[in-house]
Amino acid sequence: MDKPNAHKKLLPHLFRQEYAKMTAVLCRHFGLQHIEIAEDIASDTFLKASEHWAINGIPENPTAWLYTVAKNKTKDYFKNLSVFETKIKTQIETDILQKEYDFEYDSQIIVDSQLAMIFAVCNPANSSESQICLALQILCGFSLEEIANAFLSKTETIKKRLQRARTHLRNDNFQIKSLSETEIKSRLETVLKTLYLLFNEGYFSKTNNKQIRIELCSEATRLTLLLTENPLTNTAQVNALLALMCFQSSRLEARTNINGEAILFEEQDKSLWDQSLIQRGNYYLVNATNGNEVSKYHLEAGIAYWHTTPTGNEKWQHILQLYNQLILIEYSPITALNRTFAFAKVYGNDKAILEAEKLGLTENSHYHALLGYLYADINIDKSIAHYGQAITLTKSRIEKQTLQKEIELLKGNKS
Repeated sequence: MDKPNAHKKLLPHLFRQEYAKMTAVLCRHFGLQHIEIAEDIASDTFLKASEHWAINGIPENPTAWLYTVAKNKTKDYFKNLSVFETKIKTQIETDILQKEYDFEYDSQIIVDSQLAMIFAVCNPANSSESQICLALQILCGFSLEEIANAFLSKTETIKKRLQRARTHLRNDNFQIKSLSETEIKSRLETVLKTLYLLFNEGYFSKTNNKQIRIELCSEATRLTLLLTENPLTNTAQVNALLALMCFQSSRLEARTNINGEAILFEEQDKSLWDQSLIQRGNYYLVNATNGNEVSKYHLEAGIAYWHTTPTGNEKWQHILQLYNQLILIEYSPITALNRTFAFAKVYGNDKAILEAEKLGLTENSHYHALLGYLYADINIDKSIAHYGQAITLTKSRIEKQTLQKEIELLKGNKS
């Protein structure tokens, strides 16, 4: 017998895992211009599950139950003549009706639909930022707040951007059933950036009380793995990004303590690192280096590789060199701060403080957290001041707790 309220724990996981898949398959039948209908049916399916499972318990195969309900709801939708006549008859292709009773959810259809949907939402008619916002919402289930934080934008700005992007998506002739090589090449860069953002939000969440959201990391990795399974999308950059995700995921269990507080790299229990993920990362990194291409994903995967390699301090020389290359390819404040941490490992905290202060990222919580770390053995008062500033600037409750703990340790050392 199911434990009371067991469905309340399972459904959020299934929603994150299956909602986007279900929407993608439904769009094969409704067309992208009717994506809201597909999303409504998928949402209604999960609503019915929450009501039915609360009374009758979780079915033996909950995923199959969800797809069966979605399939039946789709058939009911088409059979409802009043809705059909008023909403979609003049817009929908007649062959959809002929295929109504052939509507199936097998694993290959789900995979193909997801792959096509990834590229469908990354529509060149939209700006790059709008494409990524739309993909994060439809493919990954991001809320408006999560997307706004990922882009450091206001929620209302993101809402308007999504409305415009959805209008372009409805008007697009992109077919969810097939992918052309030209369409893939024109959209792959945005697809990869979207998956990269998704993984980063899971790896270090800015929008949740948890600092690490493993479900987001898993979803990004799963979608990237899908790309390696199709000859048209199994590129060097895709393999490099997947290698990066595997290396980073291997250390997730060691990055926080039982209270959810961050554990610094040097203090992590290396026995908790997932060696199977490290091996998979090595495999995909080798696949990524079969050509002459060197992308930001190659460099970041290389950095992550050295972090998971049990060698001496000389590895920080390699990491710093990779960060120097990465800065030239694509500058970002986080990359600059991470490079400064590696710089400290090679040249010492005194010189690293000068490097950090050149960045002038005074409104960035990570900037002050880094300076707090660098000053800890040099000037405790300055270290405490920077940690305090970092607490003021961060939105993460867990990060605030972690930083406050560092301050308390410093005060204890001072006394």
